[in-house]
Order: sequence, then C-alpha cells, then structure tokens
Amino acid sequence: MTLDAAVLDWMVSLREPWLTTAVTALTHTGGGVATTLIAAATTLLLVRADRLSDAVLVAGAVLTGWPVMVLLKNLFGRVRPPEPERLLALHTESFPSGHAMTSAVLATVLIAVVVRTWPRGDRRRTAATIALAAYTVVIGLSRVYLAAHWFTDVVAGWIFGITWALLWVWLITRVRIRR
Repeated sequence: MTLDAAVLDWMVSLREPWLTTAVTALTHTGGGVATTLIAAATTLLLVRADRLSDAVLVAGAVLTGWPVMVLLKNLFGRVRPPEPERLLALHTESFPSGHAMTSAVLATVLIAVVVRTWPRGDRRRTAATIALAAYTVVIGLSRVYLAAHWFTDVVAGWIFGITWALLWVWLITRVRIRR
C-alpha cells in the first residue's frame, strides 16, 4: 500500500458526520476566493498603514500564485482520489493541492509581514506565526480528509506555495517600492 493510500484510508476511518461538516466548512477558508478576500483586506490595511512594500508582497504573491497553481495542475494532470471516498464534486486535476498551495502562499507572506511588524521575542509575533502555520496545515489536511487530494498533493502544494511566497519575499526585499 502506498503512503497516499494509507493516509487516505486512515482519514476515511476518522470520519464522523459532525467532523465532516466542520472540515467541509473549514476547507472553504483555504480556497481561492477566501484567500483572495483575505489578501485583499490585508493589502488595503497595509496600504492605509503606508506599508506599500508589504501590500505589494501580499497582493502580488497571492494573485500570481493562483495561475502558477493552475499551470502546475495542468502540467502534472494527476487524478484525484476515487469516489465514493471523495466527498466533494471536483473536476480539476489533483496535483498540487490548490487549497494547500494558496493557503501556504497566504500564510507565508503574512508571516513575513508579521516578522517585519513585531520584534523577535514579541509574543504576538510567535502567536501569529504559529496560527498562520497551523492554518495552512489544517487546510491541507482537510483536503485529504475529504479525499479531494492525495497526501502527496497536499505536501507538494505546501512546498510550491511556500517556495512561491519566498520568491516574492526575496523580490520585495531586493526592490524598493517607491510612492
């Protein structure tokens, strides 16, 4: 049995009606619409605070991450886990997980903003970093629980998402944004 099959079997064994309802609601907070709305609100707040570089970082990484994810899905063309295990009706490719990737992009750039906002040792910095990392982990695992993705799709989504966000962090720290 492969790792993907073993993790999927384990997740299916955990299913309870109340948990499935909660996970289904939670998984939507990591999708393209939700992450775009969160990024847009954050971007507006950063612009109002005169933090243009951070605003460009958040908006740029999230908005460009989506087409990169679609390109990767089309490139790999991996099939999703089988029905009846799959609890969501999905018609796109499975690899990488878009929810894992977009939530990882968002969480990573927000962590970069947090690191630039609060000094080392500040409890808010630690709490925000842990919460953002936990957010993307929970979103990714929700996709496996719902059998929308294989576990390796989710891991790849996290890797691609973090890498994409860090490329943006690198870019923004190298280029001065002028008003």
